[in-house]
Amino acid sequence: MTTTDRPPALSRRPPTAPGHDGVLAAVRSHPLLTFFLLANGLSWLAWLPYILSLNGLGVWGIAFPALLGSSQLLGVLPGAYLGPIGSALLVTAIVDGRAGLRRWVGRLLRWRVNWRWYAVTLFTVPAAALLAGLVFSGGEVHAPSTAVLVAYVPLLMFQMVATGLAEEPGWRDFALARMQYRFGPLRSAFLLGPLWGMWHLPLFLTEWGGWPDSSWTRPIVFVVFCISFNIVMSWVFNRTGESLPLSMLMHAGVNTFASTLAVDMFPTLDAERSLLAFTVAAVIAAAILLVSTRGRLGFPGTAPTARGGAGAPAEPALGSRP
Repeated sequence: MTTTDRPPALSRRPPTAPGHDGVLAAVRSHPLLTFFLLANGLSWLAWLPYILSLNGLGVWGIAFPALLGSSQLLGVLPGAYLGPIGSALLVTAIVDGRAGLRRWVGRLLRWRVNWRWYAVTLFTVPAAALLAGLVFSGGEVHAPSTAVLVAYVPLLMFQMVATGLAEEPGWRDFALARMQYRFGPLRSAFLLGPLWGMWHLPLFLTEWGGWPDSSWTRPIVFVVFCISFNIVMSWVFNRTGESLPLSMLMHAGVNTFASTLAVDMFPTLDAERSLLAFTVAAVIAAAILLVSTRGRLGFPGTAPTARGGAGAPAEPALGSRP
């Protein structure tokens, strides 16, 4: 049986002492709202130079230099680190103190998960993406080059440190872990998905989102993908005993496959059609999980009911520990 950490912010806290700083008191009263406001505000502010540069709207006559073939490392990554993980660290320290930080970091270091879940996170994403690409390309598939195959694992590890570490400690480790005890797993999944997707929206005004050649529907499709894929990631997060490395691995797997193998194997698919293929696959996977788990998504706790009481016992997270 899997044990999970119930967010301490939802337990009773001593009343705020008279004269205590009003800002800190507000953060302690509304940790989730504070996190979402900070995550978006800090990231968007950090991304502003990139959006206004020649890599975006072209308002400023500067261009971000390319590292490893992309301007995104300098233009996007600093804001990604400043937003979700930075906000989660700050709010956790204020609300829960050292004990909360230990629990938060503990999920980040929770590698000891049954090997089957590593197989799930490593292979289901490529399998689903291959099937979707096969359908949307009309069956035109090319064998990946040796260079791409050799580079795949190093790039996956790099994405773990870049995208995975920048985002998952905030969206899953902080937000999802708290939301599920407050709203239940189903509502949490459908609340967090759009918020996660909207966090990315300013980047659609840059090279990251295909600006200026992408269509107006691309951000919409992307948000639908985030909603659907968040359902899948919520299920993995819950069934692995809130293992953040597994969430990071699944997130990194999508990004790595989309930027390497998918480009090499499905050259007839442009970026927008490739995104649509990934989104359809994510929607189907999310629907299967919602039906098969009856909306519980592997949540091992007791979610609140509409009356604010305890809900029915959750399904057990079988096989999530060795």
